[in-house]
This record gives sequence, C-alpha cells and structure tokens, in this order.
Amino acid sequence: MDDRVKLIRFLVSIVIYVHGCRSDVKCRNDQGDEVDWYILYKLPKDEGGLSYFYMDEQTNGWKLSKEKITSESGSLAKTLKPLLDFYVKKTEGFGYLLYNDQPPNQNSVSSSFGHSKGVVMLDRQTGVWLLHSTPKFPTYRSKNFWPDSGNANAQTFICVHFGYDQFKIIGQQLQYIHAYSYDYDLPKTFHEELRCVAQRSCYPKKAPWFSVMELTSWRQRRFLSFAKYARFGDDLYSGLIAKRATGNLFVKSWGKMRQPLPSNCSSCIRHHVYNVMEVKLPERDPFTNTLDHSKWCVTSDGALTCIADMNREKSQMSRGGGALCTDDSVVAKAFSGLISQHDDCKQPYSYDQTREL
Repeated sequence: MDDRVKLIRFLVSIVIYVHGCRSDVKCRNDQGDEVDWYILYKLPKDEGGLSYFYMDEQTNGWKLSKEKITSESGSLAKTLKPLLDFYVKKTEGFGYLLYNDQPPNQNSVSSSFGHSKGVVMLDRQTGVWLLHSTPKFPTYRSKNFWPDSGNANAQTFICVHFGYDQFKIIGQQLQYIHAYSYDYDLPKTFHEELRCVAQRSCYPKKAPWFSVMELTSWRQRRFLSFAKYARFGDDLYSGLIAKRATGNLFVKSWGKMRQPLPSNCSSCIRHHVYNVMEVKLPERDPFTNTLDHSKWCVTSDGALTCIADMNREKSQMSRGGGALCTDDSVVAKAFSGLISQHDDCKQPYSYDQTREL
C-alpha cells in the first residue's frame, strides 16, 4: 500500500471519528446502544424504589431493567453522559437546557412558570428531549445526577432522539409551557427559540394560548407535542388532548392534590376523561396514585399515549404544561395494561368557569 493511500485512509478515519464524537447526544438503552426513543417507569419505594421498567421500539412492551435508576450502567446515566462529561470538560458545539418547576438549586419557583420538567441536550446534528416527572432531577452540575428525594414515588421518563432542526419547534413548545430553566449552556448560534427559554425571557403574548405540533424523530417516527400557556385556563387533558383524541382518555396523575379534578363525562367534551387510581406493572403488586408521581395518559382505542407534565388539579388549569405523545400501538397496549383501577363519573362534572382568557 503506497503512502498516498495510507494518508487518504487516515484522513477518512479522522473524519469518521470526529463525526461520531459530535453525534454522541442520543437516547441510549442499558447496554449503551443508540435507540430512537425509550420510556422508563421507576417503581415506588415499596415496590423496589430504584428499580425501573424499560420500553423502546425493540422490547415489544415493558421489560424490568437489571440496573437501578441511579446506576452508571443504566439508561439514564448513559443518555446523560454528554452532559455529565461537559461538567468536567466543555465540548465545543454541545449545548443543554435543564428545566424543572421544582429545581435542585433553589426552594421554590413562581407558579407563573409551567408545571414541567425536562432535559434538552443537543449538538449541531442531533439531540434528545427527555421529559420526566421527577422533582430536583437532574441534580445541579453533579455526576451524581439522581436526587434522593426521587426515591419514594413512581416516576416516568420519555427520551426521544431528534435531528437538530426539530429543536426550533421544541423551543417554541417550551415557550408555551413557560418552562422554568434552572441551568443551561447553549452556543449563541443555536436556535434562538431555545436560548430565550433558557434565559426565561419569552412566553406567548397573544392567543391562541396553546400549541399542538408534530415532531419527527431521527428515525422518522411521528410524535405529537401538546403545550398550553397559563392563560389557556383549562385542564391539559380534557381541555386540549381529549379534543384531539379518538377515544376516551385515561389519565394517571399525582394522587396527593389539594383540589383534584374529578373524572369528566361532560357533554361539553367529545370523549370522557377518567382518572387512573391504581397501577399494576408486570409481576408486581398494584400501587395507588398516592405513591405514583408519574403523569401520563392513554386513549381507549390505543391511538394516543402521552407522557405529560401536569396533574388533573384545579390550580394547574392556570399553569403552563404539556405532553409528548405517540401513536405506537405497542406503547398504548403497554400503558393500557397498567390500569388496575380508575374512577368513573359519579356526578356531573363542574368547576369554576371563571378564567382569564
């Protein structure tokens, strides 16, 4: 082999290596393999605490992980690795935005901000949007990313791998949610829609006070993002998602609320909305919604499954929030199978209709 051929192969290998390094921001399973999306369901303390069920496009439903949610060998840690490495040594062309209405580095957040929690990480090619329900996650600029306060209750996570262009839309959705950014580092050349969310400097100024947008994953899977601003003045589920649904909606939200909204069978909505009161994961004892801080919903016809930000509570009608949804029938079957008890509509649905619109 002559020196010229050797040089060409060397240069090609360098290009491939650099390209790979720039594309490490991906959703990853427990083995560290790239996946287009995954969903995690962490168990409550009485049912394993740090154990979690895992699902992606290859698992055909729920699988109990051999890892703990805190493990460096688990899916969360492997997905967050670019961020955790960035804390130690900054990488050119990488950016992140962390938002949480219960942040790890302060005691309280104004209720004018959305009831939402998530992680955005991206480079100039791809990124991930990781939506979740866990207060104080991830911890503030620490390799130990899991907060001890997250141990007690069940929590949900959804990670989706998107191309760089999709984060312009994601930034727009986060503006409607009015997400509370508590930490970020975004290059100035990245989407301004994200940067202004990071700086807490933008939110909707005029109606409509909601946004429903289609997102396309790296592997061309369709996701639907629902987002509502505080002035929408209605429940995320019955006021927005149910209007796009083709079947009744079963909603799982936190069971320790001051003014929970009852199941909604009003003639004013196209489909009924039922509160899920008890969940049973495979080969586990059922647990009530008072031990389950997750937020999700699934339609009776299996056409829509959402991992969400919000609870069905009166006060959250006047807060921002959202949901990321899939039409995957396997995901719908997996979530429908979790419902062991739900509340029927025992009385006419009613609440104070006075809203700021």
